[in-house]
Amino acid sequence: MKRARLIGLGAMLVLMAGCATTTPRPVETQAQSGRASRVPDGAVLPFAQVVQRVEPVAETLCRNRGNVRDCDFRIIFDDRPGVPANAYQTRDENGRPLLIVTGPLLRETQSAHELAFVLGHEAAHHIEGHLDRQQASAVWGAVLIGSVVAASGGDIGSIEAAQRLGAQAGSRVFSKDFELEADALGTIIAARSGFDPVQGAEFFARIPDPGDVFLGTHPPNAQRQRVVREVASQLQ
Repeated sequence: MKRARLIGLGAMLVLMAGCATTTPRPVETQAQSGRASRVPDGAVLPFAQVVQRVEPVAETLCRNRGNVRDCDFRIIFDDRPGVPANAYQTRDENGRPLLIVTGPLLRETQSAHELAFVLGHEAAHHIEGHLDRQQASAVWGAVLIGSVVAASGGDIGSIEAAQRLGAQAGSRVFSKDFELEADALGTIIAARSGFDPVQGAEFFARIPDPGDVFLGTHPPNAQRQRVVREVASQLQ
């Protein structure tokens, strides 16, 4: 019966890629399509105007890549009291991709270029299929570690604890790679939307540096900025 506990792990795993934390959805902002012109250096634009530039570019790139089925992004601004500074990508109950930016994070950005890069980064998580890839990695980790404990004669409690540990570790195996992939594709999205992704990545210089930690969720900020500069240089 111990082996039966290793089946159906997908139902117990609710995992998100990137900067993901589970927060209810508040106000939505719709974007309009249009050809992007160059945004001046250091420009500060309303949230809705940045969305109007970034969303159609991200959706077009998403459809062209063909990695995921739904490319109809819904971009939401969450300014409820008490929410932390955060931006993340998730999906609604119908599988529609959601990009959520909270008020505190928006106020930490110092230009439209930084906000555009944040949106492009989160859109890239969906375009690259990171949610599904992270969940698959978590299931693999749970099955692997749980099987080892079961084979060694562990009881049900030990097996379930091992599964939880394995799922957590598994979800982080490729986490840094996913972040760098999202930075690279987010650079392209921001640039095609008329923003300067190198200016956008200056946001990293002001947030805490996670460092190069084993099974950490994010790579060092300097590495992320380097990826952005390298990709941006190829777009010029």
